[in-house]
Amino acid sequence: MNTSLVVYLKSLKTFCAFASTKFSSFAKSAWQSMKYSCQFICQTNPLFIQVTYFTLISFAGYEALKVLNSQDKSNTLKNLDVLFTSVSASTVSSMATVEMEEFSSKQLWVLAILMLIGSEVFTSILGLHFMRAKFNTENSLNTRDHISHIDIESINVANFDPNTSHGTKDAVAFSELRQANKQHVDPKTTVLLGTAVTVCLLITNLGSSLLIYLYLKLVPDAQEILKRKRTGLILFSVFTAISSVANCGFTPVNENMVIFQKNSGLLLLIIPQMLVGNTLFAPCLRFMVWSLQKITGKQEWCYILEHANAIGYRHLMSTRKCAYLILTVVGFIILQTILFCSLEWSSEALQEMSSYQKIVGALFQSTNARHAGETIVDLSRISSAIVVLYTVMMYLPGYTSFLPNYDDRYSKDEKRYNRKGLLEDWILSQLSYLAIFVMLICITEREALTTDPLNFNVFSILFEIVSAYGNVGFSMGYSCKRLLKQDLHCKDASYGFVGKWSHEGKIILIIVMVFGRLKGYNLKGGKAWKLR
Repeated sequence: MNTSLVVYLKSLKTFCAFASTKFSSFAKSAWQSMKYSCQFICQTNPLFIQVTYFTLISFAGYEALKVLNSQDKSNTLKNLDVLFTSVSASTVSSMATVEMEEFSSKQLWVLAILMLIGSEVFTSILGLHFMRAKFNTENSLNTRDHISHIDIESINVANFDPNTSHGTKDAVAFSELRQANKQHVDPKTTVLLGTAVTVCLLITNLGSSLLIYLYLKLVPDAQEILKRKRTGLILFSVFTAISSVANCGFTPVNENMVIFQKNSGLLLLIIPQMLVGNTLFAPCLRFMVWSLQKITGKQEWCYILEHANAIGYRHLMSTRKCAYLILTVVGFIILQTILFCSLEWSSEALQEMSSYQKIVGALFQSTNARHAGETIVDLSRISSAIVVLYTVMMYLPGYTSFLPNYDDRYSKDEKRYNRKGLLEDWILSQLSYLAIFVMLICITEREALTTDPLNFNVFSILFEIVSAYGNVGFSMGYSCKRLLKQDLHCKDASYGFVGKWSHEGKIILIIVMVFGRLKGYNLKGGKAWKLR
């Protein structure tokens, strides 16, 4: 009996060892398959990654807001409005269907997190991690294979003579070696760049929050406004800082920044936060890398500055492109400020402000028209010419710049008639999609267009859609005074025009916000059409 038991135990031990080896081999193979599958998806279809990411965080935010909403018995937010707000925060669009003061403090913290992880800078940091995986699997192998064909030992730079045949060979080999090194990106470089951008994002948000908090503590008038609103100083400071840096446009009060239009100091503090977080992030990033290279002397920073295209980080631009971008952004702001002051100086919206406050307010409003979305005036009460100008500004991408005689070397290497080129031919232009969305909203809101034409008109719908597509957040709003037939039950609200749309219209605008957040993948759309 004991002998049988010993034999059984030995057999069981052998079987367990065999099963463990096989399971370990299977688990390793499965892990490698998953790893390569993820790397393949990241390399071949980054749009899929972006869509998945925004879908996940939007629904996660929706669930968090719903749980917190159910805990607050006085809060009766509808499911669609909660989902709309979650998508609006995660895509940094700041389109609103409910008033912000209907959200509890805990819900506002959830929205702040959504704005942070949905911001352009944060998502670009995640993109750097995907790039590191790509460089690990492709670039290092390609570079090693390329260098293996070059006799590096035969290259003697000190004795190089281009007039000899040996020198000619050395010149070709040395040129190939330099080109290979230029295309090879060390994964450590992307890690270093990602760390620097992460630290920059944290410092910007924390520093901005601290500055706003100190201003509120030192200015009694601003404190008094928040006390009346029952909004905490810390909550307002952190929420507004994250929203401004992310260029979202949400604030924890119903009136946005209208109630702070006389607090010029606060507006001047927020303006650089909005610029650093979006339109001028690339120049600021290049200046930061240049500063780190000068301070530390590391060659990695020098490589990042010299080979921005090889790294593939879209926010890393050359000095020339950064200079033109700064000139374009500043030019747009000056143009809007001049026009705003010219047409609105004596308007009712600014009548209680001093000359200095009007200039700062105009500067703040002009800066927000490019993606930020915070406002100090009711847009429905300003001149039509300015509203049209804002529509154009909202449509333009963040890195729009004027580049005279700029030579795009990559356009020469494009193969037009491949599969990707044929697919791009069938992609419509951005204006085409905007026209389609406007028509769809006109269909869903056709009854209101007939019964309430002063509020529901085509231009107001167009303005709302362009604002959502540009992830700005400007809105013409809705006014009971513009009703043809007065309704005693009608109540003016501070949320956007979309708050009065039907459920179908709100769902379409959710799609527009996500589509606009991913519009970078459609900048080349519509090139197959020739307009003559």
